[in-house]
Amino acid sequence: MDNRRKKKLTFFTIGLIFLLSGVEYAVILPTIWRYLQTLEAAPYFLGLTLSAFSLSGLLSGPLFGHWSDRTRTTKKIILFANLFEVVGNLMYFMGYSKWLLLSSRLVAGIGAGAGSSIFSFLTRSTAPEDRATVFAAVMACRQAGLLIGPAFNIFLRLCDFHMGPFVVNKYTAPGLFMCLLWILLQFAVVFMYWDLPPLERRKTKDNLVHKVEENGQGFAEDEGEAQEEVKPLMGSQELLGSYGSVVVTSKKCRNNISFASNTSLNHVSPSPPPVIPQTQSSLRPFKNSSFSREFLREEVVVLLAAQFITLFNQTALETMVTPLTQKYFSFGELENSVMYCLGGVVVIAGFLFVRWLSRHVAERVVLAIGLTICNISCIWCLIFLANPLGDFSWQLTEFIIGVFLQVLGLPFVAVAQVSLFSKITAEKTQGLSQGVRRSVGGLATILGPLWAGGLTENMYIMMGVMVALLALLTMMLAFSYNRLVEPAEEQMDNLESCD
Repeated sequence: MDNRRKKKLTFFTIGLIFLLSGVEYAVILPTIWRYLQTLEAAPYFLGLTLSAFSLSGLLSGPLFGHWSDRTRTTKKIILFANLFEVVGNLMYFMGYSKWLLLSSRLVAGIGAGAGSSIFSFLTRSTAPEDRATVFAAVMACRQAGLLIGPAFNIFLRLCDFHMGPFVVNKYTAPGLFMCLLWILLQFAVVFMYWDLPPLERRKTKDNLVHKVEENGQGFAEDEGEAQEEVKPLMGSQELLGSYGSVVVTSKKCRNNISFASNTSLNHVSPSPPPVIPQTQSSLRPFKNSSFSREFLREEVVVLLAAQFITLFNQTALETMVTPLTQKYFSFGELENSVMYCLGGVVVIAGFLFVRWLSRHVAERVVLAIGLTICNISCIWCLIFLANPLGDFSWQLTEFIIGVFLQVLGLPFVAVAQVSLFSKITAEKTQGLSQGVRRSVGGLATILGPLWAGGLTENMYIMMGVMVALLALLTMMLAFSYNRLVEPAEEQMDNLESCD
């Protein structure tokens, strides 16, 4: 099988993973509260159970990302992570007690942490100019899962039978259903997923061959000595603490590695082995400081803030929507399901539009457009939804406009910040970086519902803080707009070599 077909099947499998994550959310969320009630759980237990999934994903994401950075593989990580999804959903199906239900979501959330490894893989295997397009397609797959998930509930709610000692009903069936789907996904990953060679690594090798051909005379004059000196530098990325790049472009780092010219090879010390351990050990003290420099840079802080604030606002509004529709419009399960389906259609259309738009404009422009829409949405909700005015039809119109603007702005911000984040952070630690980014998002999905849930009767305070957060993010974007670009190749090589 050629590499092109392998890449298509691998990306298709990644789409399935995100599709199932969306289906799981949409299948379990509508019935989990009544499920907990049958187990005599207090109302606060709903928040604990929903937050448990995000909490374990928050903790496991950086670990899985660091694992993928060290091994440069993702297939075995996905297979391992999916086992937690299988076990977690099986525990959800068993449901002996509220504590088992809480534990089931905690276990399943660990599997969700593999997303950081997947984004790391996508970063390494796609060209920077195509990255936003790929990320938009992947995120649209999850939204498609959220859209079709409620359709499965139509059939699952009809379940009413026994499987040995277990009862299969409309509350336990979602757990069994998702357990079977994650098992089937395991086979898809085994037979349809490959750890493709990183795109950047292939380019590096091509550049290296070209460099060697240009300087062929200098290397060929003393083949034995050249091989002896070049092999340790080329053979291990860990020795240099970089991407294995042997051509040093930073003037600051040229004094440390004498591989910049043929002259340095001709005058190299006859006993180089002590130099390599010294280089390796000299890099170790900078590991912690490199981590802080990576994530405390201005542009990185802006994108992490965008991740947190947009997800915080989104989950807060999602929490607020159901009580609001019940209070003002008397919506039931059917009306809410239709509303979520229509919202899913808008989000998917938004992702497809962003996928097209990202090919014509820079990511920071897409991010600015998304933030503008989100600001308009929040201000609209603060004015018209905190205290709805007019008769029923006018109130419903106000509500629809506010929700439409909110779900419309989400794809712009989500795709732009993920794509930019992958470009301004080091590729060699992309798994850890994506894990940190997803953990920030996980923290937002925990705090957002808690904030909105406690202020459903104080809408002005709830929405006012959300508007203030978006205004802060907008100012951060304005001041850092010029830095939200992909670094030049020379700058990235300099950063990676010196770190």
